[in-house]
Order: sequence, then C-alpha cells, then structure tokens
Amino acid sequence: MTRFFFALCATVLLTLPARAAVDIQEVTSPGGITAWLVEEPSIPFTALELRFRGGTSLDRDGKRGAVNLMTGLLEEGSADLDSRGFAVARDNLAASFDFDSYDDAVSVSARFLSENREEALALLRKALIEPRFDQTAMDRVRAQVLASIRSDLKDPDEIASDAFNAIIYGDHPYGSNEAGTVETVSALTRDDIVQAHQDTMALDNLYVSAVGDITAAELGALLDDLLGALPAEAAPMPPRLDITTEADITIVPFETPQSVAVFGHRGIDQDHPDFFAAFILNNIFGASGFESRLMDEVREKRGLTYGIYTFLMSKDLAETMVGRLASANGRIAEAVDVIQSEWARMQTEGVTAEELADAKTYLTGAYPLRFDGNGRIANILVGMQMTGLPIDYAETRNDRINAVSLEEINRVASELMQPDALQFVIVGQPEGLSSTN
Repeated sequence: MTRFFFALCATVLLTLPARAAVDIQEVTSPGGITAWLVEEPSIPFTALELRFRGGTSLDRDGKRGAVNLMTGLLEEGSADLDSRGFAVARDNLAASFDFDSYDDAVSVSARFLSENREEALALLRKALIEPRFDQTAMDRVRAQVLASIRSDLKDPDEIASDAFNAIIYGDHPYGSNEAGTVETVSALTRDDIVQAHQDTMALDNLYVSAVGDITAAELGALLDDLLGALPAEAAPMPPRLDITTEADITIVPFETPQSVAVFGHRGIDQDHPDFFAAFILNNIFGASGFESRLMDEVREKRGLTYGIYTFLMSKDLAETMVGRLASANGRIAEAVDVIQSEWARMQTEGVTAEELADAKTYLTGAYPLRFDGNGRIANILVGMQMTGLPIDYAETRNDRINAVSLEEINRVASELMQPDALQFVIVGQPEGLSSTN
C-alpha cells in the first residue's frame, strides 16, 4: 500500500526528538540546486536522497501506471550498460540504488562508500539522465507489475483501499491505483515511458538531502554534475481536491471469513495552524496502538478486531483522516457501530486533561524517533523539505506539541471529527450491514 507511504512519513516527522544531535546545513550548488546536508565523517559512507514532487499523480490521461513502470526501469540499463551490466557495475562498487514512486513523488535513494563516490555517482547519473528503457527490460518489468496488479485484485485490503480512494478522490489521480490497471499497463509503449520520465524528473520539482562523509563543497560540486542535465520543468501538477463525503456505507462483496473496513473523511493540511492539535487528537483517538480510544473500545472491551488505527493523510493535493480494521463477518456491524459512536463522542466531548498530558509525554519523550543512521536521517531531511518544515524543526517540534492547550484540542475535535461525513467501505460478507449509497 505505497499510497500511504508519505502520509506515514509525515507522522514519523512529527515524532522527532526535541534535540536532534545533528547539524543541518543548507547547501546550494553553483548551478542553483539546493540540498540539506548533515556531515558525518566518522564512517566513510554517504546516503543521498532525491525526491521529485508529483510522482504517479503526473500520469497522463489514459496512461495510468506509466510513472510506476518507468521508475521500475531506471536500474534496468542506462547509457552503454544493459540491465545485467548496470547491476554488475553497481554491485562491484558496493553501492545500492533504490527507485520508487508514490502518489506525490518519485523517490531515489543512493548509498555508497567514500572511496567509490565518484564512480557510484557516475553510475547513478546514467540511470537518472540516460535510462535505456530497452524493450526486453520493459516487457519483463511490465510482466512483474501486471502480476502484482492481478494479485491485488484478490486481496481484500487492496480492494478496500482502491474502492475507498475511488469514492473519496473521484476522477483525480489519487482516486485510482498508482500501478495502473491490467488494461492501461498492457497498452503502455516505450514512448509513454520516455514521456513519463520527462514529465516527472526535473529540476523544478527536485528535493535533495545527503548525510555522511561528504562536505558542503563536495556536495555542491557533485549536484550539478549528477542532476544538472535534467529537464528544467516537470509536467504541471493536477488541481487540488476539495473532499466532501456523507455518512455512507459501501459494501464490496468478497468471499472471505473476515471483512476489511476502510473509513474516513476530510482531514487537515499540515500547514494549518491547528495541525499539531489535530495530530495529538488523532494519536489519542486511533494512532497510539493499545493506548488509543478505538483500540480500547473495539478490541479490548469487545474483542471485535486484532487491531484498529487511524491516521492523518496529508497528500500534496488533498487531506483525509482515515482508519482501518478487519473483523469477522458476523461482528463487523458491531465494530462499525462502535466506531461511529466514538467518532461522535470525540466530536462532542473532546479529550480529557489526562489524555492530553499522556499523549504529550508519549509524543515528546516516550517513543522518539532516533537519528540512528545516515540513510534514516537523509530520508527524514528530504521529507522535511517536501512538507515545508523549517530547517530547525527538530529543535522546536516538542515546544509546538507542548503548546497545545486542552481548550484548543477540544475545539479542533469539534471541527475535525465529522460523524455525519464518515464514509465506510467494507470488503467481505458482512452480516447485518448493507450499502447505503
């Protein structure tokens, strides 16, 4: 479920420790490419993260799945190297490259030793600037993608996600599976893949971070060589989406002893002044595992599920508050009733002072994300850039959490929680429930 990736990354960013033991520098190359850098010379190794905003949302009409397939082909041959030659060259350098795509970004992760930096970056440059997109490699990767799509058609979790997204996002790119369909992927041509590469990987939608054994001067110089030949502009972004829902239940029949439910409605943007209050609220309601209200009411008190959770999904072009659970067909109706009741109770009653204090303790100290590896730090830094967080965010984040008052969070609860807009999609054979739309 890669579509949840950046929403979860946003949650991770909000669990940084109060004082991260890193010194983040902003570096600008001679050619004007900006990056965030943490120098760590103690280990001769560097992690480099690149993100291109837009991702699979930039698929052209009728070409759904093109960006996903293109990304899977970036390490399948470039310039003078075919697929096997590229893999051998990468392995001989003890380097690792990872290419992926999501609703809002194409992601490139590189890891390399200092002694092989020049050669590793030259190889990465070939993948980024001169991908071959050979027909044989395309046919092979396409077959893998089609196998995954067909597998998802039999997975109730994926069916539920796709149905929910179609209802929530409609004909926006978010409303269809980023991998495409059997029909659209089967019809893609090499020209479509070349176009997807040009549309998504450009200088104006690029974000960069680096952590490790590299100086600011070295990073600035290599950025122009590595990335300077990219197109200047990516394809235009799709429009923002104003989400509106009603309190409906959609049943998708599927033969399984356990029904899967996805539920939610409009969320809140990370730039909104109330976002930190909403983040704490969601933690209390459904995101804190066994300490959350939903887990207590649905699992602990009634035994209706093994697990239930909610999260705030802040995509670039839309925001939702979404939850998931699975329950036996004979008990899913009761679980839905409890969720609806708790949603309404949170709106009208809010949280208690004790719940707020406990959540602040948890979020600021009990389970902080540690800056414990070059790759992890680099991933966090590029995520901070993409979500518009300031470079000193790690130092001020806990102050923002602690500043949220009980009055503020309960006002946000009354505004954010909308039981009259709570949309359910249930995949299975639920007893005692029927579609209402």
